Amino acid sequence: MTINPYFVRLWNAIKPYKHRIVFALLGMIGASATEPAFPWILKKLIDNGFSEQRSLPVWLVPLFIVGIFFLRGIFTFCTQYYMSWVANKLLSDMRDSMFQRTLIVPISYYQNESSGKLINTIMYEVQQVVEMVKGSINTLVRDSITVAALMGYLLYQNWQLTVVALLIIPSMAYVVRVTSRRLRQLNQNQLKLNSELTQVVEEATRANQVIRIFGAQSYEHKRFQAKSEKLRGYAQRVTVVSGSTTPVTQMVAALAVSLVIVVAMRPSLLPFATHPFSPGDFVAYITTMLLLLAPLKRLSDLNGPLQRGLIASESVFNLIDTPAEPVGGFEFEGRAKGNLEFINTEFKYQGQELQALKGINLRINEGETVALVGMSGGGKTSLVNLVPRFYTPTAGSIRLDGRDLADISITSLRAQIAMVGQNVVLFDDTIAANIAYGDSNPDQARIDAAVVAAHLSDVIADLPLGLQTEIGDNGTRLSGGQRQRLAIARAIYKNAPILILDEATSALDSESERAVQAALDSLIQGRTTLVIAHRLSTIERADRIVVLVDGEITEMGSHAELLQKNGTYAHLHQLQFTQAE
Repeated sequence: MTINPYFVRLWNAIKPYKHRIVFALLGMIGASATEPAFPWILKKLIDNGFSEQRSLPVWLVPLFIVGIFFLRGIFTFCTQYYMSWVANKLLSDMRDSMFQRTLIVPISYYQNESSGKLINTIMYEVQQVVEMVKGSINTLVRDSITVAALMGYLLYQNWQLTVVALLIIPSMAYVVRVTSRRLRQLNQNQLKLNSELTQVVEEATRANQVIRIFGAQSYEHKRFQAKSEKLRGYAQRVTVVSGSTTPVTQMVAALAVSLVIVVAMRPSLLPFATHPFSPGDFVAYITTMLLLLAPLKRLSDLNGPLQRGLIASESVFNLIDTPAEPVGGFEFEGRAKGNLEFINTEFKYQGQELQALKGINLRINEGETVALVGMSGGGKTSLVNLVPRFYTPTAGSIRLDGRDLADISITSLRAQIAMVGQNVVLFDDTIAANIAYGDSNPDQARIDAAVVAAHLSDVIADLPLGLQTEIGDNGTRLSGGQRQRLAIARAIYKNAPILILDEATSALDSESERAVQAALDSLIQGRTTLVIAHRLSTIERADRIVVLVDGEITEMGSHAELLQKNGTYAHLHQLQFTQAE
């Protein structure tokens, strides 16, 4: 019999807390050991407490009963306290491991995994795993010990009758085995649907403005209802399958109790001798058998949570085991110069047939500003995403200061790069924290300088808490232009030798654009800058303009030179000029 590998990994995860588990196990043993005491005192009470010659002192009965429940209370509290501590610590550790892994996996990982599934795994599925661990230890250990203690007492009272009663129990084991396979499949489907439902909620929350403007509330509600109803159906099937063990358990118990009653009344029915039952023996035996029902039911019901936990553990450990970005490599001492060179660089996205970039040969000198233009889908964003190693070229190489990017530590490489994207990403924190994002020891003077350079001073002055103002989820309390300027201030604060601007002024009005463009003009001085711009008026002063069409460089030169060539750039410029007119 092979042990499930996830059990082994979970055991290794809780091994550091084995001392607390030992205390919990001692509490379980203590609580289970008190179970046979109650039927034993009933036997003594009936046989010796109600006869004409009472041999059992009256005061001893309540003292014994209170003492049993007092001890059981202490043991139960210790078990619950230490098991809860271990479970919560395991939950925290596993969530931490998963979240940490999401921060270091390659960017390409997010192309194949939805945010809803990741959230579901980190918040819900890991909870299923921990509940399985906690429930398994509690049930398997505590209830198994309880069953063993009660069975031992039954054998002590009348081993012949107990052996006969035990012959009925294997039918329950067969039902558990049959239902395990079905439960595993149902739980896989249920967890998958739960991820899809989480994705629907995440999308509806993120796109609430789009839903309202296009009047799609009914459509989104129907999507949610369809997933929710399907999930409900699977949950109901799981309940039916897992609940089918309960009638079997009850039937086995009913047969066993019936057999005991019959034999107690007619001992001669058994082929071998058994001593007659006294009233106390009978009550104690029946009480012990009834006490067996609860732990036996919990043991039989354990199969459902066990299968759910095992299925969830696959998603949890798959996330934890996802290969991280490579570590190690050359470390820059201080700032890089910023010389970039693309040598026969090609790139194709995973699962795509067409190449995004083909044979790119481009040298960008230190402090030079190069603008990338072209129609959508031409490869501009793909090209700049190769510089911070968000993706790796499928052929050729990229060099920084003469060194292949593949040989440079990712952390050191990205420390040399600042980026402002078209889709601004801000964090639910203060303005100051967003500007100095990533700096463990923020410099207030640099923050103030970045505010001035990004023309945010007037915005900060109008806020009651100034730089300490909370901006909300992704900066929802700021206007589009303010969010863009805050992202630019963040890039200014980093003061990196390489700057990537992807439509950095796209969300600004004309007045703000002029102010920020002036700040960007001073910012790019002395820095190697890659600019992606669809509005060609913003990049006319670039040192060079590179035109990308279908992943290939078709033209290169200054604004004036490309206009004279009367090629793709001139055509694009003419289109925008005509539209502006």
